[in-house]
Amino acid sequence: MKAAEIVERLQQRFPNEPEYFQAVREVLESIEEEYNKHPEFDRANLVERLCIPDRIIKFRVNWVDDKGNVCTNMGYRIQHNNAIGPYKGGVRFHASVNESILKFLAFEQTFKNSLTTLPMGGAKGGSDFSPRGKSNAEVMRFCQAFMRELWTYVGPDCDVPAGDIGVGGREVGYMFGQYKALTHQFVGILTGKGQEFGGSLIRPEATGYGNVYFLKNMLETQGMDLKGKKVLVSGAGNVAQYTMEKLIQLGAIPMTCSDSDGYIYDPDGINEEKLAYIMELKNIERGRIKEYVEEYPTAKYVDGKKPWFEKADIATPCATQNEINEEAAKALVANGVIAVSEGANMPSTPEAVKVFQDAKLLYCPGKASNAGGVSVSGLEMTQNSERIKWTSEEVDAQLHRIMNDIHDNCVKYGKEPDGYINYVKGANVAGFLKVAKAMMAQGVI
Repeated sequence: MKAAEIVERLQQRFPNEPEYFQAVREVLESIEEEYNKHPEFDRANLVERLCIPDRIIKFRVNWVDDKGNVCTNMGYRIQHNNAIGPYKGGVRFHASVNESILKFLAFEQTFKNSLTTLPMGGAKGGSDFSPRGKSNAEVMRFCQAFMRELWTYVGPDCDVPAGDIGVGGREVGYMFGQYKALTHQFVGILTGKGQEFGGSLIRPEATGYGNVYFLKNMLETQGMDLKGKKVLVSGAGNVAQYTMEKLIQLGAIPMTCSDSDGYIYDPDGINEEKLAYIMELKNIERGRIKEYVEEYPTAKYVDGKKPWFEKADIATPCATQNEINEEAAKALVANGVIAVSEGANMPSTPEAVKVFQDAKLLYCPGKASNAGGVSVSGLEMTQNSERIKWTSEEVDAQLHRIMNDIHDNCVKYGKEPDGYINYVKGANVAGFLKVAKAMMAQGVI
């Protein structure tokens, strides 16, 4: 297998999907050496079968706004690979959603889920509908219409969606209610549910907490810890909020927070009180991050920019794909950043990743460092199947163990002769091998 040739062939078959090919190229380049140790993989054309989704479900979603207007959006579900378990992956509601983005996310999810060691395949879905600026009633009507089209393709032993950008507890609740109404069944069809109807404790916190647990493990390989470290955080949603919460608990100092309009930088650091304000602002008032400086005037707000040019010790991008480009990566290195742990999916461009690795930074891709969310989703599925509920301490202990195991596997497959840990290679090889061996065992299907 030659990675470049495979990517070129896929580009000819599926043009105009840049995010998907970015993800495929990164994985194939890092697993090429390991793949070629197994000639049986090539005879079974495993690489193409692994890159192309099992199926792509596309549908129109019609819904009615508060003024009585009929609105139309596109809906998608990419079921990428179920060799090791039911399809599992989030649903994203955002104006930027398209087939290429969801294919990249489903591809990444396949390896991320493999890394967790839990029996989950990879999938992703969503719509170009944006909840921003919509009333609760409009969001409910859209979620119900979306699930009316999706429900025949999902199920607790087939495909279990979850939340993602634009899809939180509110949206999951509306979709779960519609699925229940359509099927007359109360089953663990979605994860990230409310505590009252089958949700797991620690699920909202899981991606952010897991991100920090992984970051802590990376630092420990160099004899360092988080205490007193200044951290640049992007995003202001679920992942960013709970990344900041765990950073604060472990003695680190978050300095920034952002949304799609711009970012805030607080020279005094974001503490528990300030984080509580951000959570109220974003989760309840659904306001914009610039309002932070009205409450805390010593902070500054920078409109239309990302926080990567500020000085700090650590960066953790928790917003969206490709938010750190080569220029931003060079600025982070020049400003003395020692570690980058991705809370979002593929937030660094390939050029940025090369800058980090050339500088020998501690750098981890999202498929490993943000796997805590889907890990606890898997634990929620287990609790739903057994009709039990674990305590916060039990779930958090399981999450911590899983993140430690992921880190150990990344080190196992990613440690280079000079001692540098290539977490990209480690994560991709570890995730790939489990899926590949399961596919080989099950034959050509």
